[in-house]
Amino acid sequence: MSSSTLAPEARDRLYAQCARAISEAGSERESLFLARLALLLFEQVGDEARCRAALADALQGLPIPSLSA
Repeated sequence: MSSSTLAPEARDRLYAQCARAISEAGSERESLFLARLALLLFEQVGDEARCRAALADALQGLPIPSLSA
């Protein structure tokens, strides 16, 4: 996958805003929110192959949840 075009500071801000939005959606709607967000972003990318690659990359690096986290 191509490297990010976001500056590290922008990436950090967006990560924090995304985490807040997930919290605001609540645990009952978290999956729906994330699926909807992904679809909206896929439409912005406009390239199915890049979107599929991003899905694969995200799944590959996904950590196993820990009770100590």
